[in-house]
Amino acid sequence: MPPATVLVVDDDPVILKLLEVNFEMEGFQVVRAADGAEGLERAREVLPDIVVLDVMMPRMTGYEVAKALREDGHTAHIPIIFVTARAQSSDVEKGMELGVEDYVTKPFDPLELIDRVNNLLARSRAARADTESEEPSNEPVAEPVEEPPPAASGLDADSATAS
Repeated sequence: MPPATVLVVDDDPVILKLLEVNFEMEGFQVVRAADGAEGLERAREVLPDIVVLDVMMPRMTGYEVAKALREDGHTAHIPIIFVTARAQSSDVEKGMELGVEDYVTKPFDPLELIDRVNNLLARSRAARADTESEEPSNEPVAEPVEEPPPAASGLDADSATAS
């Protein structure tokens, strides 16, 4: 199986480099974007296996990017993890309402983030495998044959009347 592709979107170049190096050391293919609009564009081009997304960014917030990804049929299935300094419960709730699978607050442990990414990827692959196994088969299904009801003592269906 080829390495998983992670799209990392953050406007802080230090965080972007930190994430890139850590994911590459763990065998991921990394695609980078420096703001929300670029992140959305890259997600649509690359169709990564997972998106790690900051919330507060220029041009488009992480919330706007997540909403756009969820509304696009080509990207709606891609798991998203927010990595952000916004730690208020209302911020977390807003992310979850948008369909974001996980929320990590800065500062964060890169190894913990990688564990979360791996767990989400495993769940995502399992869900896709389940969906594929539920696809209808192309084998023909035998139609049941209806037997005519037995004739009632010498009367046929046309001559029978309700009493």
